[in-house]
Amino acid sequence: METPDSKTTTSPPRQQEPDLKRPKMSTTTSEDEDAATTTPGDDTTIKKQRYKRRKIAIFLTYCGVGYQGMQKNPGAKTIEGDLEEALFHAGAVPEHDRGIPKRYDWARSARTDKGVSAVGQVVSGRFYIDPPGLVERLHSNLSPQIRIFGYKRVTGSFNAKKFCDRRRYVYLIPVFALNPCSHRDRESVLASLGSGSELVKCLQCSERGRKVVGAVGKRSFESKSDVSPTEIWSNDKDTTLKSEIKEEVSGLMDNGDGDIRNSESVNETKVFQNEDSGKKSETTESGISSNSEDANANPEIKDEIMVSIENGDDKNTKSEEEAIKGSGFCYGEKEKERFNRILNYYLGSHNFHNFTTRTKAEDPSAQRYIISFDAKTTVTVEGIEFVKCEVVGQSFMLHQIRKMIGVAVAIMRNCASESLIQTALQKNVNINVPTAPEVGLYLDECFFTSYNQKWKDSHEELSMKDYEEEAEEFKMKHIYSHIATTEHKEGSVALWLHSLNHRNYPDLRACDNGDNITSEDNNGRESTMVENMT
Repeated sequence: METPDSKTTTSPPRQQEPDLKRPKMSTTTSEDEDAATTTPGDDTTIKKQRYKRRKIAIFLTYCGVGYQGMQKNPGAKTIEGDLEEALFHAGAVPEHDRGIPKRYDWARSARTDKGVSAVGQVVSGRFYIDPPGLVERLHSNLSPQIRIFGYKRVTGSFNAKKFCDRRRYVYLIPVFALNPCSHRDRESVLASLGSGSELVKCLQCSERGRKVVGAVGKRSFESKSDVSPTEIWSNDKDTTLKSEIKEEVSGLMDNGDGDIRNSESVNETKVFQNEDSGKKSETTESGISSNSEDANANPEIKDEIMVSIENGDDKNTKSEEEAIKGSGFCYGEKEKERFNRILNYYLGSHNFHNFTTRTKAEDPSAQRYIISFDAKTTVTVEGIEFVKCEVVGQSFMLHQIRKMIGVAVAIMRNCASESLIQTALQKNVNINVPTAPEVGLYLDECFFTSYNQKWKDSHEELSMKDYEEEAEEFKMKHIYSHIATTEHKEGSVALWLHSLNHRNYPDLRACDNGDNITSEDNNGRESTMVENMT
């Protein structure tokens, strides 16, 4: 029989009231509020400042050399990766958000490729911008080739990628690259042997595209009539250079391939250069046929040597002094008009699946809109004259601009007809087009026209106007100098021009009204790319 005392001892314990937890919850504060801390043994309360995160747009520039592009990629050195670490060490990103950009609404206006630079890149996110001096703290944690211009407060919904209306890129292409006769491929040199106008192999580059050490700056030849190829070297001052050139020409003639293809013909031109003065000139030889599309194009003496051999004709022989009065290839009005006409084929909305990689023609992302594309100005950096090609579009795909430049240069060099661009822009055509080197490309500016118009009364304008002087200084000191130095040391564009031929890119021969485009791969097998053209 149970007693009352036993009932009391076996009854369940009284449950703890939930109200007891409330004081603990009330002591917590958010990161955006001031936190109050009490010193042990003292009644005084010390307030520790807790800063608020702000949504900002950061304007920056960088030289892309040594980086694998803008976008963060595990295991690769990227601009974004270095910038994220700098933001953390500068106190703009808390410890628990480090390496997780989604937590602070990270966005970039453009994704530049490997080796591509930027002058007006913009990124956005929610960062701690206090205490003052964020830009200085970022610079102390960044490489000198990445500089921050400044930042501006934006709306809470701002996204650097989504709110960017258009982007402007610039590609600096050396003027000599537009000359049909400079840095010709091996087949063109071999095909010219024994003709009325022979091409001597480019002294800067070997047969396989390797640079010949010590050959730069020693290009000086005089064309004379009634002489054999061997006699051309007999009166030259530099006997060492003569032997080098003779060996190079013999190597080309004795090439073991036994395959001398008929490549695009070369403009027949006599070139003279005074070795002591460094001046150059040329005279066009009449009566010699040319299959080149632009027979009036002149050669670039500093890039390649052309020797014209006449047999039994003394009428057109000129003295060296008279020849010096001429001029070499330049980006004149005629060349400018033609190059801009070629670039204008890209304007408007087109399917650019042939101008990128891993994007099918049926993919909606292949459709892109080009607002403008022109090359009206030139700039000389470290002795090299470049044509400044500016393209503005809503957005661009991987390698798109470099392939657009590659096709345009191929057309200027008469490796392809202008109709090739119209063919390549068709959805039902698959062709392989050349890709220009990445070194000459950089992102010039990102535009936020719609955003600025909508929020002009309450927020600062997002543009590069406030940073123009700093941007120009960085561009000339780091980006332009890097492009010119790379061309001097490595000859990236010059070597690329040697590969710009029908052997490497058989699709450059694409016919306007052919039903099929056939190409031959490296193993000699023919492949057909169906072209249902109407």
